[in-house]
Amino acid sequence: MIRPWSTWPLRVRLVVTMTVLFAAVLGAVGVASTALLRENLMATLDGKVQDTIGRASAPMGQDHFMLAPGLDQDAVGAVFDQSGTVQQSGRSNFDTRTLTTAQINALAAVPDDGYYHDVNVPGLGTYRALAQHSPGGQSGGRVVVALPMARVSSTVQDLIATEAVLGVAGVILVGFVGFGLIRVSLRPLDRVAATAARISIVPLHEGEVGRLGRVPAQDTDTRTESGLVGASLNRMIDHVSAALEARHASETRVRQFVADASHELRTPLASIKGYAELTRRSRENVPPDAAYALRRVESEATRMTALVEDLLLLARLDAGRPLERDPVDLAPLVVDAVRDAHAAAPDHRWEVRLPDAAAEIVGDENRLRQVLVNLLANAGKHTPSGTTVTASLAVEDGCAVLGVADDGPGIPQELLPDVFERFARGDGSRSRKAGSTGLGLAIVAAVVASHGGQVWVTSEPGETVFCVRLPLAPLAAVAATT
Repeated sequence: MIRPWSTWPLRVRLVVTMTVLFAAVLGAVGVASTALLRENLMATLDGKVQDTIGRASAPMGQDHFMLAPGLDQDAVGAVFDQSGTVQQSGRSNFDTRTLTTAQINALAAVPDDGYYHDVNVPGLGTYRALAQHSPGGQSGGRVVVALPMARVSSTVQDLIATEAVLGVAGVILVGFVGFGLIRVSLRPLDRVAATAARISIVPLHEGEVGRLGRVPAQDTDTRTESGLVGASLNRMIDHVSAALEARHASETRVRQFVADASHELRTPLASIKGYAELTRRSRENVPPDAAYALRRVESEATRMTALVEDLLLLARLDAGRPLERDPVDLAPLVVDAVRDAHAAAPDHRWEVRLPDAAAEIVGDENRLRQVLVNLLANAGKHTPSGTTVTASLAVEDGCAVLGVADDGPGIPQELLPDVFERFARGDGSRSRKAGSTGLGLAIVAAVVASHGGQVWVTSEPGETVFCVRLPLAPLAAVAATT
């Protein structure tokens, strides 16, 4: 199926357009030159016919018709009386003085109107004929003389063949040369496109982007179309770079503020929690309302401490703080995390599936443990009692794949794209009922990304699966493939 013209590459469209126009002009010139040549050749032939009829009709006696000196070769003629009966006929430069009956009849059909006519002479081909009144004593009769058109047709056909061969060769040559010239002419656009392509693969949505590539100065001459595009792209790059720098500076200030605030809040929160617990455990009798208030203060201090710790961890991860890089066997982490989750949510059914091969990666054991704890805690908090939660570990294509699946009600489809965002909650509120900070899955995504891995979720009623894919340690990857 031929693609629409508008979807063809620009260089192809230019070459095709140029080649078609050249072929059309060449064809028009060929037709015009052929017609002009044929007209000139026919005019020359008509002059020869006129000259021949004058020579052939000269009064040199009955035996000299079509034998006068200077007659064109292969000329034929006939003399008819008033009644149309042939008196003489002949063919120049031949011994045979008479023509066949069919040939005579063909000449007799030429009208005596002063115009030249094309006539087919049997056995001889197409001739150019002229008829006029007989001179001298042959009053009322007429003479018909014809010359062959073979040389005219041959010359015209040779010209057409030559034009066709040269035209095809010219079109091919123009196509190749035009493609080369257009390719050279479009190189600035190619360089502009290459610059845009390099920018398109730069992750602009997070982190410090750095200096973006620019179109070379040689491709920003505004006197040319490609230069206009290059200059416009450079201006856009400057605006984008300025916006990205401003965004990164703002993010850095916010990140530093969060880190500093989180760090500073740890000590007073610990003090609040300690004093509340100390007062609550005091031997002195505390009124019931005060005891309840102290318990609430202690509970909220605990919750806020967890929130501050999560914020501080995210700030450190965002800042690119280096993590520990040690060999970590994921299987014991999965087993320990499931045991802790079972203790925290005994009303759920917990299952573990481990591979036969070792799944060892290089990373931070504490942070990877936190990934598993957060995923399992998320499944325990947001599913009803009796839900089966399965923690699995597999080795696939040089990677370790951690999975946490449950058969609960699932995550609403409209919330799936945002589950790894910070402060994302399934009910869209800020409820503290479950004690969630809304940062658990955000921490999972940040830790996995810092280990060069990927995390994703699929969910439908009865099956929700969180998957974490982490690259195996080199030796473990080799062992998994053998």
